[in-house]
This record gives sequence, C-alpha cells and structure tokens, in this order.
Amino acid sequence: MTILIIAEHHGEELASNTAHIVAAAKEIGGDIHVLVSGSNLSAVAEQASKIDGVAKILKAESEQYNHHLAESMEALVVPLAESYEFILAPSSTFGKNVLPRIAAKLDVQQISDIIGIESADTFKRPVYGGQAIATVKTSDAKKVMTVRPTAFDAAGEDGSAPIEEITGAMSDIGTSFISLKEAESDRPELTSAKIVVSGGRGLGSAENFKMIEELADKLGAAIGASRAAVDAGYVPNDWQVGQTGKVVAPELYIAIGISGAIQHLAGMKDSKYIVAINKDEEAPIFQVADYGLVADLFDAVPELNEKL
Repeated sequence: MTILIIAEHHGEELASNTAHIVAAAKEIGGDIHVLVSGSNLSAVAEQASKIDGVAKILKAESEQYNHHLAESMEALVVPLAESYEFILAPSSTFGKNVLPRIAAKLDVQQISDIIGIESADTFKRPVYGGQAIATVKTSDAKKVMTVRPTAFDAAGEDGSAPIEEITGAMSDIGTSFISLKEAESDRPELTSAKIVVSGGRGLGSAENFKMIEELADKLGAAIGASRAAVDAGYVPNDWQVGQTGKVVAPELYIAIGISGAIQHLAGMKDSKYIVAINKDEEAPIFQVADYGLVADLFDAVPELNEKL
C-alpha cells in the first residue's frame, strides 16, 4: 500500500499537523509520500523530509498552487492518485476545502475527521458533536480521508526522505485568488498551541476578557472562547473552541467561566491537562477537568496573574 499525504504549510513553515497525519498513516501501514506545493518550497520540503516514517517528498513548485485553491489542488492530485490507495489531509480548513473536490473527481466517498484506525478499510470518527464514535468500513479502492491531528501523537523527526520534484499540468480552472484577510497576532496559533486559555460567558463582557489576555500572555498561550462568549460579542469568531469552532488538544487547557456544554467539550476534551475555574461546583466542565477550582473568576484570575 502507498499513502499520499497532502501537506499544509504557511509560507516557509510546514504546518505542525503534518507530523500527526504521518503518525496516522503509519498505523495504516505502507509507504508514505508527502506532497508539498506552492512557491519557494525548499524549507518546507526539508522540514517534511525529516518526519520519521516518510519514504518520499513530492515537491510541486509553482505559483499556481500558492493559495491551495481546491480547483488547482484537484488538478495536481487527481493525476497522481493512480499510484496511491490512500489520500490523506488534515481535518483543518485546508483539508476540508481541498479533499472533498478530490474525492468527487475520483468518484469515491470521503471519510471525514478520522480519530482511530482499526484496519486498512475500517476507521473511527466522531458523530453527534463527539457524543458518539462511529466505526465505518469502506469498500472504495481509494480511501480519501481527513484526519483529526489531535487524535494522533506527532511522528518524530529522525527521517531523511528524498525529495522529488514533480510538475502538474493545469488548464484554466475558472477560479482565481482575489485576497486573504486573516487576523495577525503575536500569540501562538490556537490549534497548534501547547497552552490555551479560554474564557466563557462568565466573563460578562469584552472588557473583562483582558484578564484572560493577560494570563495568556504570561503563559505564552493562545486564547480561546466558548460559543456563548463569541455569540455575546466578547471576542472574535476565530477564537471559538468547540463543535462549530476549532478543535484543540494542547498540553494545558485552562477553562475560565466556561460551564462545559457538550459542544464546547467536543473541541477540547482531548487536551492533556484540563484546568477549570468556575464558581458553580455542578458545572459539567468539572467532569472532564484534571484540576478544578470552585471560585469566583474575578477573584481567582487577578490573583493568578499577580502570582505569575
């Protein structure tokens, strides 16, 4: 069996989720090839080649792949698919944009958000917002799947895979890149941060979220929020953690003023250590927390900031 991983990258930096997807591919078994595409790929290809378990890097260097439009990536990947039984991508905005079109062009069903591998044709994925786990079996000759990176430990960096340059012919795809608007921050990116500090509706206002920001900055952490806090207008939408937001699994997750609705838990319950601060001792968040502090956050957080 041969597996193709479509790697996500940001300029000259390979996305950290790639090593997690490689770990999932190793559980399937077989040769693992990683595809990187875009311009100025030397650094990205070199980073990918060091991931343990990768047999080969395919480097498609062209400006036409710079923004990873689904149409341009489909034109690159579908001709390559003949040589692969599996095509994997991260269950991120990147993977969710690119892979469905590739699956449609290959006339196979995509399997989304894989969190476990039973065998080469049987996989586990969450359903109903993470309240249940479905085991799915596919008879498709080619398996096209997005993988939840947080479900697999990252592969090591002891590899030395060769890098092969490839070219992909692309006709007029009828789509062009116009612009990209993204938030800029000195803090770590939410989905890859080792520490995340999240606030909920218990903060009461956008002004009070400054306590969370101060704590996050002291810890070198990313900032998250519950959907209730986002809906209330306290923070931007891209801070939302949960079923309809971002899925995170940091080493430390600090939930402040968050009750712990199932939709939020679906986005953070795989964190290594969970700390919860809430004045309601019956709050569901304490059922998943490793450490819980029953206290008024307006007393606890300023004291924590002061001691730090």
